[in-house]
Amino acid sequence: MRKYIIIIAILLVLGAMQFIRPERNLATVESRYDVFYLTETNPELVRTVKMACYDCHSDRTAYPWYSSIAPISWMIANHVKDGKKHLNFSQWTVYDKEERMHNLREIKEVLEKAEMPPSSYLLLHSEAKLSGPQRQMIIQWADSLSTQIQMSLN
Repeated sequence: MRKYIIIIAILLVLGAMQFIRPERNLATVESRYDVFYLTETNPELVRTVKMACYDCHSDRTAYPWYSSIAPISWMIANHVKDGKKHLNFSQWTVYDKEERMHNLREIKEVLEKAEMPPSSYLLLHSEAKLSGPQRQMIIQWADSLSTQIQMSLN
């Protein structure tokens, strides 16, 4: 009997948790401050960055079905919040030039070390796994953008 009371209590707590919903990261339109907004950028690069990075590093997250289930929803919300704190592609033009340069150095570093996308994310999002050539393409883009920013600083 005691075992059933514990099971019922756990189920009630899990059920009650479903009513505590974190805010979702769902911009309805592309931001005019986005790094790719109104730029002539290789469409393959744009597609690759959006596929591998934008869920956590933009204002537009594509939520999987399980993201509505607490406590998973809370973990995803925290992950997205933390990712956007480090880099938000949707707010790129709001950053000053030094912040942009810093972000580009970070992008290169995490890609060269294969730290991004994180392996925990790739477990459920295999489509975000970057090949060597894709990593190189993003690194070259970051180098090119760094050069453009440096030239505008002079």
